[in-house]
Formats: sequence, structure tokens, C-alpha cells
Amino acid sequence: MILVNGAAADSVAVTDRGFAYGDGVFRTLPVRQGRPQCWERHYRKLAHDCAALALACPGEGLLAAEVARAARGHGDCVIKIIVTRGSGERGYAPPPSPTPTRVVMASALPRYPGEFARAGVRLHLCRTRVAAQARLAGVKHLNRLENVLARAEWDEPGVAEGLMLDDEGNAIGGTMTNLFIVEGEDLATPELSRCGVAGVTRERVLAAAARHGVACRVEPLKLERVLASREVLLVNSVIGIWPVQALGAASWQPADFARRVRQWLDEDDD
Repeated sequence: MILVNGAAADSVAVTDRGFAYGDGVFRTLPVRQGRPQCWERHYRKLAHDCAALALACPGEGLLAAEVARAARGHGDCVIKIIVTRGSGERGYAPPPSPTPTRVVMASALPRYPGEFARAGVRLHLCRTRVAAQARLAGVKHLNRLENVLARAEWDEPGVAEGLMLDDEGNAIGGTMTNLFIVEGEDLATPELSRCGVAGVTRERVLAAAARHGVACRVEPLKLERVLASREVLLVNSVIGIWPVQALGAASWQPADFARRVRQWLDEDDD
């Protein structure tokens, strides 16, 4: 089911600024046995990202009810929530009194091969770089053309994801995932103050590492450092965690940290 401003529909106005300019934000989360996973975290992220774009965020109760309605009858599914600034006149200037558009849609959970989680995935090193824009850093906004172009770079069935770098050669994350590396007994994840998306599962891993007494550094990660790491992990709200098996000539064996992080996520589903 797709709900547009609470009504069943499958379209928005062509004057909507989300369609015209990518002027909006979104979140994607799984629903399992009728329960939205990590709902409070996702709503907090949505509210934060709306504030970053000076968008009015729909109320939590309203969205929760629409999520439940959209997911009804689907069983386990993926919910996508989109909030745009709504319709406006031609031109970049936002309307003085916008009426936001909200979209809630349910779709089937993607069916990834089981070995992605067990044995790991192969990565493509993307040529498309992530541009720096500090005001939008961390925000899951609708301007995802960089990710679209990066994802179009490969079509090999055995390559599950692509690693994206910024213009300075720092690893930022996958086209749809956040990145962690293992160095010794510590974790590290890219610092995202200039670009990239700070996902809910990344937030959960950071919190779980702190609870378990595992150091996790948040700092710039050059590609060379990723390639030299002990393990490489990819996370997002739909896949959970995938260990990385290979990137170019570098290869890794799924090991202890991937299992530990998966256990952390299984224990913490708030």
C-alpha cells in the first residue's frame, strides 16, 4: 500500500518540490511481524533531518498510524517514509508557507542470498565520488543522484555493494550502507561531518560498542586503511550486517567481529 498525505494513492503532484528538486528527506525501515523495527530511532532521525532542511516533520503518532496501516496485510516488509516541502511555483525559492507532502509506502523485503550474511560480499570500488556539503552531511535527503550513478557502475551478480569515497580519498560508505572496519580489537567508522548518511544501524552499532566496552573511533578513513584492516563490515536497517569478502585484490574472511556485531544488533532492537 502507498499512502500520500494519509490517502491511498500512487502519485504526487508534478509541482511537488521533492519531485522537482529532491527537496525532502526519507527513511527506510523493516517491519517484522507487524512491528516497525527501531521505530523511535527512525523517527528521531526523520525529525532531525527535517529540521536540517527546515521542513515541518509530521507528528510521530500520525506517522506511526500510517506505517501500521500501510504495512497491514504485508507481513514482514519494508516501509519507506518520504517528507517533501510540498508543491511550489517554478524556481528554487521555497514557498513562504509550504504544505509538506508525506508518503508512506510498503514493499516486500528484498531477498538477498543467505551467504551475503554468512560468507560476506564482494565490493566494487566506485568511480563516482561523494561531494562535500557540510550542511547536508549525515542527512538522508532525497538528492541521491551520486548513489544512483555509483550503483549503475556494476551489474555483476556476485558484487553486492559499492564503496564510495569522497574527493580526498576517504571512504564514506556503501551506496546503501554504512561502513565499519576492525583494527586489532577496535572498530572504526567514517567521520561524516562533510558528507554521507548517518544511518540508524550505524548509530546502534556505535551505542552497542560503547555498552560492550569496545572502542569505536569515528574519524576519516583513507581507502588504504580500509584495505589494511582486519575485517570490513557493512550495515543498514534492512540487511543488518554483511561482512566484506573482497574489494579489488584485497580479501577478508568473515570472523569474530562480524558475529559479535550481529549479536549486538539481535539483542538491541529498540
